[in-house]
Amino acid sequence: MSKSNDDVPRFDSEAEERAFWERQDSSEHLDWSKAEKIWLPNLKPSATSISLRLPNSLLEQIKIAAGKRDVPYQSLIKIWLAEKLEASRRQG
Repeated sequence: MSKSNDDVPRFDSEAEERAFWERQDSSEHLDWSKAEKIWLPNLKPSATSISLRLPNSLLEQIKIAAGKRDVPYQSLIKIWLAEKLEASRRQG
């Protein structure tokens, strides 16, 4: 097969293109041996919104700590959670 983009049709929508690639083997259209790894440093990981009930006094303390660090309080909570998880992984 001629690994070229010539036999890839033009699509009217993203949904149409998605449906095409779900049915096709991309190796019939692309030479993956020539693919290069790339780094996309500015991509944001997907996130899920959660609801968390905190005592008012705790939330106020977190907001004060965040203000001293000049970061949004929600970001500080995420930083603290990530640090705690990393510490618990190291402890085993």
